[in-house]
Amino acid sequence: MADRPQGSGMPEKGTPEYDWLYGSRSKAPSSDATQRVEAQSAGPDETRVMPVARREARGSAAGAGATPPGRGRTPAAPASSPPSRPRKRRRFRLGFIPLLLLLVLVYLIGVPLYHWTKIDKVDAAPDGNRPDDQPGTNYLIVGSDKADDLTDEQREVLDTPERGGTNTDTIIVLHTGSGGRTMMSIPRDTLVEVPDGGAQMINAAFASGGAPLLVQRVEALTGIHIDHYVELGFGSVINTVDAFGGVEICPTQDMKDPLARLDITKGCQEVDGITALAYSRSRHVTALSDLDRVARQREVISAIGDEALSPWTFVNPVRYWQINDAATGAIRIDEDMNPLDLGRFALAMTGESQTCTMPNLPAPSDPNRIIADPDRAPALFKAIRNDESVPKQACTPTGRAR
Repeated sequence: MADRPQGSGMPEKGTPEYDWLYGSRSKAPSSDATQRVEAQSAGPDETRVMPVARREARGSAAGAGATPPGRGRTPAAPASSPPSRPRKRRRFRLGFIPLLLLLVLVYLIGVPLYHWTKIDKVDAAPDGNRPDDQPGTNYLIVGSDKADDLTDEQREVLDTPERGGTNTDTIIVLHTGSGGRTMMSIPRDTLVEVPDGGAQMINAAFASGGAPLLVQRVEALTGIHIDHYVELGFGSVINTVDAFGGVEICPTQDMKDPLARLDITKGCQEVDGITALAYSRSRHVTALSDLDRVARQREVISAIGDEALSPWTFVNPVRYWQINDAATGAIRIDEDMNPLDLGRFALAMTGESQTCTMPNLPAPSDPNRIIADPDRAPALFKAIRNDESVPKQACTPTGRAR
């Protein structure tokens, strides 16, 4: 201990103790010494943290179609645009509806126009003086025995040969206007004056002079100006009723008439075309004969009109075609009637209307014939001429006073 040199008690420079305490300044640090790493600037290929604002800008650029560095190109649809396929389907559906409606409208108009071109036209304007034009529209409806469009089976049932229509048992004046709709029958046995003197049954005018002479006789009898003429044959009635699938009639008694090929029971019932025609032509069963018959004729015409108003007539294209084809198959119209006039006539045949028989009395010269009642008939004729409401006492089913 005495031999230890005396010193300051501090480790000497260069000794391990000195280096451990104060650190070595040598460039080669000890393998286990803690080393301080100096901050270095990022190299060109090192990942750098971008500022927030720059990352957002880069995101916007990517949404516009730019490709971020280091990532694959994955195009994205604009966020504001709906999917393309649903929008195309919706656009197709919206465009299909107007097209469908247009096609339906063209069909509803085109079918009657086509069949109108097939209708026979006749010159129904009489010669000589005629009543002046009057308010409203007056149609003369004539039912003829025209049977040249019937099938062989229909002719066999009706026991009638093929013929062009020279006789009539239906004469109806149909008036439409502001005064209402009136359907007035003129019985075929009505006696009318003729220019050469004397009198004859009104249906004889049709047999001898056709449409023009019949129009002249009706105008002379009633003072009513006839605007349009419509003639219906057997086939028009039969085929139209069958195209509707039948019509409803309501006989007030059992009716069995071999001459008309009719055998039905009392009460409302659905009948086919041949039965409807027989029902409207029968005159040998009821007490008033022809006066009862004209009332049944108006009943059948009204029943056809009711069926025509059914929505099923227009929504079923096959039924619509068949009805137009049947209705125009045995019909004749005056030469002045255009498609619009024919459409108005079809509408006039539908809906509610007053139904009358011309006020009449037995003819003094022949109890089997009738004449216009001189006391009651003028009021009915005047109401139609002036487009006024028809007096109820002048409008009865058989034309006889109540």
